[in-house]
Amino acid sequence: MIFKSGQSAEALPPCAQDIDFNRFGGPAMALRVGFGDDDTKVPEHRHAQGQLILALHGAVTCTAVGGLWLVPSGSAVWIPGGVPHSNQATHNARLIYLFVEPSESDLPPTCRSVSVSPMLREMILRLADVDHAAPDERTSRLMRVLLDELALMPNGGPVLPLTDHPKIALIAAALAADPADRRTLGEWARHVAVSERSLKRLMVKETGLTFSHWRRQLHLIIAVRELAGGATVQKVSGDLGYESVTAFIVMFKKALGVTPSRYRPHADLGSRQTA
Repeated sequence: MIFKSGQSAEALPPCAQDIDFNRFGGPAMALRVGFGDDDTKVPEHRHAQGQLILALHGAVTCTAVGGLWLVPSGSAVWIPGGVPHSNQATHNARLIYLFVEPSESDLPPTCRSVSVSPMLREMILRLADVDHAAPDERTSRLMRVLLDELALMPNGGPVLPLTDHPKIALIAAALAADPADRRTLGEWARHVAVSERSLKRLMVKETGLTFSHWRRQLHLIIAVRELAGGATVQKVSGDLGYESVTAFIVMFKKALGVTPSRYRPHADLGSRQTA
């Protein structure tokens, strides 16, 4: 993982540890992050500070309490301070991590995908380029306006509901590890030792979705992430266990309104990244 900001990479603590804001002269700090082929997964960790993950290029999925969030290029996910979470980025992902002191903002206490306005995006990019150790008056004003704008961010982007119910969690973990697994609801019911009718009711109660809808949402999130990473439609279709590429294309277009080959995440901001 590569960090780029006003501080040297060597001076920055690992992302899985709390950021010491005493070393920085303001209520917020932004870091540019790039990934290599062998470091695209960030294991579960937590921060005392809230964190906004903004994708400049590629995509990242974030798993936390209650859901799996997709962050394609141009979008972001908000993670409140203290919430355990893990990330998986595409190998070409370039992100900005924005850390915010909880006492300095009115941001929500739960994770959510957010739509980032062009103005807010530019402010975050600007903050990533300043020297956090010695912010001037202009940078301090930028931080305050940025925090005010963050509190107004609208919801946006897909989320896959997750639950800590042991039977549903077991199925979710298995399908996340092997999304090509095509076991039916009845077969999963036998696997977790409940009746098919009970599992059907439990799935809706715990996630708000039917099993088929939940699995399709998982497939869409994985598909968008991998397509943003440069994977071919054929590879994604095979990885998700579709019998034919055509069946995958039909599912994708029905859900998102475009075919996988025409899908493009939000405007690519990779040209602004220096990693």
